Amino acid sequence: MLDVVKSGVNFLANPPVLLTLILAGFFILFPINERCLRWNQRLGLEAIWTRRGVIIGGVLTTLFLLFGISDPNFRAVVMKPDNAPIVGLIYLVPFFLWLAMKQAVENDRRILDGKKPNEYHDPEDKVLVWPDLVYIELIALVLMTVFLVVWSLAIDAPLEGPANPTTSPNPAKAPWYFLALQEMLVYFDPWIAGVVLPAVIVLALMAIPYIDNNPKGQGYYSFRERKMAISLFLFCWLVIWILLIGVGTFLRGPNWNFFGPFEYWDVNKTLALNNVNLSEYIYVIGLGMELPKSIILREFCGILLLGAYFLGLPLLLARTWLNKLLLDLGAMRYSVFIMLTLIMFALPIKMYLRWLFTLKYILAIPEFSFNI
Repeated sequence: MLDVVKSGVNFLANPPVLLTLILAGFFILFPINERCLRWNQRLGLEAIWTRRGVIIGGVLTTLFLLFGISDPNFRAVVMKPDNAPIVGLIYLVPFFLWLAMKQAVENDRRILDGKKPNEYHDPEDKVLVWPDLVYIELIALVLMTVFLVVWSLAIDAPLEGPANPTTSPNPAKAPWYFLALQEMLVYFDPWIAGVVLPAVIVLALMAIPYIDNNPKGQGYYSFRERKMAISLFLFCWLVIWILLIGVGTFLRGPNWNFFGPFEYWDVNKTLALNNVNLSEYIYVIGLGMELPKSIILREFCGILLLGAYFLGLPLLLARTWLNKLLLDLGAMRYSVFIMLTLIMFALPIKMYLRWLFTLKYILAIPEFSFNI
């Protein structure tokens, strides 16, 4: 019976299955428009944020970890000192997400009833930096110092032997906070995953205050008034960044292969990675002919697809589903917003294409080291 459960968990941890389940759960719990939000309320899913959802989730997570620790393969990965921050992340991220959403749902109900948000205070009711704020910061500093001292005494530092150029660790992983970038390198060229995407993330965070001109939800928690903004931000943070960190930590094993939580990390495991470019799918596999010598002719379909995605799709959305957003933001803000959003969604799309069709590059121009 236990082997059946472990096999089921390993199947669910398979990247295409795992990402599909997470995407489905995300868009159910974080409806992006008013119609989906009403369905969310009818199904009672809103209660997850206002009742004991965090307790139930915490108990189930703890039971799963306790069950998994009995397995030597699971224990060898989860109990590594390097992975202690990620195990803590499993608890801290859902808790603070629940806490924020709980306050947001409560405020939404108060606003619908014509009341002020819970965070509203009389302008005359002030809190002084000294002594109020300084005392709180001092207490937080002392508690965090005690926590770090206890942590350092309880868990040995994950120090390894002296560096040896003839012996490389397998798998060779970056620090946990860079694992998402390392995972992106699987799906994109290094210049995209290591330079373009990090730069876009930083620029996007800088641009958010200038793009978002919605005055609602400032100074208080609210989801109904900021559905799209909150959902897109959480998608980028949870589904892309946190998920990739978790995948790189727990599921990436020797030779950077995928392993289930209860699967032995076999160094000799080999997989046939027959990654094929889109042009090869069309000409070599589809038409049974050699690739054209002309770059334009060879990559015409890739250029057409990328043009439709980054140029045609924004225009289509502006005339249909996002027409109101275009009127609210204006042409310039809308263009920046939709480009950042499409770049964000390009990562899960590329992940699916690689997993399901072994598609390596949509646009492959190795002559100029330009591959997408």
